[in-house]
Amino acid sequence: MQGMGGGDCPFEFNFDAATFKVGDTVSYRIVCSPMFEDMPFAAELVEVHEDHVIIAGDPNDSTVRYRGTRESRPQVQASEI
Repeated sequence: MQGMGGGDCPFEFNFDAATFKVGDTVSYRIVCSPMFEDMPFAAELVEVHEDHVIIAGDPNDSTVRYRGTRESRPQVQASEI
């Protein structure tokens, strides 16, 4: 992100799980998949619950949503993808 392509990161992330709210942009990871193992993704939170979050999986299709853990960088199981 920063340092990639010579500019600042175009996203402003919320890394504080205690303050997550609908509309926040988060950096999340897909786990249990060697193809995506260490690759960060950015998305908007569409639901925030006590023990998990729902992430917009595709900005062009509002029906695509992923359940993630509620932590500073949510984790989404590869089976959700």
